[in-house]
Amino acid sequence: MAKIRNVAVQMDHVSTISIAGDSTFAMSLEAQARGYRLFHYTPDRLSLRDGKVYATVEPMELRDVEGDHYTLGVPERVDLATMDVVLLRQDPPFDMAYITSTHLLERIHPQTLVVNDPAWVRNSPEKIFVTEFADLMPPTLITRDPAEIAAFRAEMGDIILKPLYGNGGAGVFHTSRDDRNFASLLEMFAQMFREPFIAQAYLPAVRKGDKRILLVDGEPVGAINRVPAEHDSRSNMHVGGRPEKTVLTAREKEICDRIGPSLKARGFLLVGIDVIGDYMTEINVTSPTGLREVRRFDGTDIAALLWDAIERKRA
Repeated sequence: MAKIRNVAVQMDHVSTISIAGDSTFAMSLEAQARGYRLFHYTPDRLSLRDGKVYATVEPMELRDVEGDHYTLGVPERVDLATMDVVLLRQDPPFDMAYITSTHLLERIHPQTLVVNDPAWVRNSPEKIFVTEFADLMPPTLITRDPAEIAAFRAEMGDIILKPLYGNGGAGVFHTSRDDRNFASLLEMFAQMFREPFIAQAYLPAVRKGDKRILLVDGEPVGAINRVPAEHDSRSNMHVGGRPEKTVLTAREKEICDRIGPSLKARGFLLVGIDVIGDYMTEINVTSPTGLREVRRFDGTDIAALLWDAIERKRA
């Protein structure tokens, strides 16, 4: 078995995270508990020189103490091929900077195991990958054609309009059939984004929650329900969504059974899907969250299950 010694974590700077709900922190804590040496770097510290991928990394020690959760050592330029595992964990937006980092990390994978597989991360944008399972989704339109979106709203009534490559609930709008701001909203999107937009039929079931289901190596291992605030359509926890303990329904198990083989085939060791009522709305492959909330509610240690899967993969 290929023993894991050195783990590099490509992430937003550790000083900026809120450890109470940060899944990268949970994954890194578990790696540290297993005796792996952790190295921290941000994506702007990556370099490609003469076919080799380098990063300026800092040895990292973590503590589960709010306000005193990390210590970084002396920066050092290293060949990332000398690492056993790289965790690809910076948050979107999924822009050209993100895509470029996947191209660089692809040069070292799988000899150095990158989690998740950088080529498949690049080729599986979260709001596009999910459309491979159209029968599991609400009615969905991807376009920047105002006439198409207007016709879709006329057919559906209430719709959700959001950026195709956004994240964290940013830029998500609920617009109804008689919303007089609709034309202005489309103009604003057209000015802000060069890419198409995504429109989905509004699902009233969101008032009861938007369930985040986490899968490790294609198998569901835990879930939390995220209930939106009274005057918001978004359930993301950092914009006011309230996490609740939950269990999987028969329909949610069916969804996981359907997508599991595709996740395994793409080498996705950690994925988070979003389900509202009976419909899946996203497949999150960049930096899925929810590990700490799941453990808090039902005791399931998804970080440990993930590192078990990584160790199997390294073997």
